[in-house]
Amino acid sequence: MESETTFEAALSLTQGKAEAALKSAGSVTRELRKARAAAANGQVRDLRRALEAAVGLAGELQASAQQARDSFDIDETAYLASGEYAKELLAMAPERGVSLYEEDERLLSYPSIVRVLPGDSVVEIDRKRERRLRPSVLLGLLAAVQQRPARFRAEQFLESLAAGYELVVARNGKKPDAVVRLVEIWDVLTLLPGQAREYTRQEFSRDLYLLDQSGAAKTKDGRALRWHASSGTRSSGVLTTVARTGQQQRYWGVSFANGPER
Repeated sequence: MESETTFEAALSLTQGKAEAALKSAGSVTRELRKARAAAANGQVRDLRRALEAAVGLAGELQASAQQARDSFDIDETAYLASGEYAKELLAMAPERGVSLYEEDERLLSYPSIVRVLPGDSVVEIDRKRERRLRPSVLLGLLAAVQQRPARFRAEQFLESLAAGYELVVARNGKKPDAVVRLVEIWDVLTLLPGQAREYTRQEFSRDLYLLDQSGAAKTKDGRALRWHASSGTRSSGVLTTVARTGQQQRYWGVSFANGPER
């Protein structure tokens, strides 16, 4: 495959070749049906004519099927692993009305997180495997998800965030209402072995945005959540996700304090 050929173009070409082969198959089928009818009625001359035509068309069908097979000469595993597939999705996304960003080897498309798995020739969309890899099709799936309300339990996540906050405050000996970096809270929420893979920073960042948008800001015991930004928004401790509008959204720190939210 030529290096400039995209995955979309390769699939489109093979689709066209397969359609041509199907037309040939239809012609073969049509002649065989004629032969069957002629044999049933004893119309010998028509029978021989139909059988000869079927044999000739079958040869054309074989050639068409061979062309369809040979047209798809892309190594999908290598293409996915090289990063070219992700680049193709990112390049095509604006044309399809999909907001898509790359972040730490994952693709963010509100509210979905996409991961390419080259070894299995699949992608994961929010941990669900998807084998439909054609970029136009995959972007269509993401666009459809963007139109649906996100499934998110804001109150439950808020309680988990508050619990993680308390652990960081206690561990670092901070004041009860101190500002804590969100990356530290994620660290304590994923302390168990393997938990960081089960609940990634990208997923945590997305959930922060969904919580922010939900308006839920008070825990069951009456503490108010407060969001904080600082010079830290330019450091490695910043968590980034994609907003509903398609813009990048950044989060840095939070605090929980008694009294109304500011």
